[in-house]
Amino acid sequence: MSDITAPLAQALHAVLPVWVALPNMTFVLPHGIYWSGIVFFPLIAAYLVRRSERDRTGKAVSLPVAYMFLIASGFIGLHRFYLRAPKFALVFIALFFLVLHGNREGAVWREAVSKAQNDLKIAAFEVDHFKRRVEEGRSGAEAQFAKAQAADKGARSRLEAAERRRAEWHSFSGFFSYLIFILLVIDACLLQRLYRRCLVVEPEAETKEFRVMERGPRHDPRRDIRTPFTDWIDRINHWAGTYVAYWAIIAVFVYYYEVLARYVFNAPTNWAHEGMFLMFGMQYLLAGGYGYLNEAHVRVDVLYEHRSARAKAIIDTMTSVFFFIFVLALLWSGAVFALDAIEVRETTLNEWGIQYWPVKLAIPVGAFLLLLQGVAKLVRDILYLRGLRGPAARS
Repeated sequence: MSDITAPLAQALHAVLPVWVALPNMTFVLPHGIYWSGIVFFPLIAAYLVRRSERDRTGKAVSLPVAYMFLIASGFIGLHRFYLRAPKFALVFIALFFLVLHGNREGAVWREAVSKAQNDLKIAAFEVDHFKRRVEEGRSGAEAQFAKAQAADKGARSRLEAAERRRAEWHSFSGFFSYLIFILLVIDACLLQRLYRRCLVVEPEAETKEFRVMERGPRHDPRRDIRTPFTDWIDRINHWAGTYVAYWAIIAVFVYYYEVLARYVFNAPTNWAHEGMFLMFGMQYLLAGGYGYLNEAHVRVDVLYEHRSARAKAIIDTMTSVFFFIFVLALLWSGAVFALDAIEVRETTLNEWGIQYWPVKLAIPVGAFLLLLQGVAKLVRDILYLRGLRGPAARS
């Protein structure tokens, strides 16, 4: 394909001004935006979800979602696929592949430029070295000096050619990038018309019915036992688990930006991976109680699973001491780590330097939530052994 597009790249570089080139992406996420997003995004997302559940219009598509696709992934025509107008979307895909091809070729010539620069440095050093030897009258120095001059001339020629080809492919990618941008502006003006046309073709969305799974024969009746204390703990951990679950949506946007910056603009970030790595670490810690509430933790239950509810309650009550030893140790050591990090305002060691103490603070907070859920479970086990049954168990 490069044999076909190389003349086009040369022609575009010859006729286009210098500023028509692929834009640079040097954005670094500010620390305040990172922490604000982690704190407020789940609240906003939960509000939007509840509002959409209350206001079900039954339309096949949503105009705000169409604008989101236009902004976030319009460069591959995803907004047109969403609005059931896929024909012109293929133009976006074709142009995008041309941008990727130009970036790939540009990366090849960027490496060639780097190699030519290194060769030029070596050749320049040898020229200076043999020039001094000629001045000192060393035997055979003139031939070596001439050879070094020839190597220097060849390295300069290769460097100029590589820089020219790199600029050509840079202009190539830039031209089609700006062309995609122009088409996106046009589509932004036409989006409402496409939306109305889609509603004419598909006025209503397909509705699906969901049934709640009935309790099977292995349903644990201990879960039906409810007290104000256990309900309070269950609500806290359910809210905490739901809250941090929305962080997964943040990761989608961040990694989407990282892929776009890395493979389209040749500008990988120094914050995307670390930011999401730390966020998921906090999610894992804060959702521990939620996982325990829903029995989502991994456990070896070859013998346990087939026991009666009373036998399970006895086993869980006896082995709960090991659970509380672990959780209390995690709570204590996590609190020590967190207080030390807060005292020195600890940050990560990489270039981004995000604050590290909030991450360590999630250790004792998550341990405390897990401890509360463990207490709630122990209360249910004791009440069940004492003969208390929940409403669902009695029915």
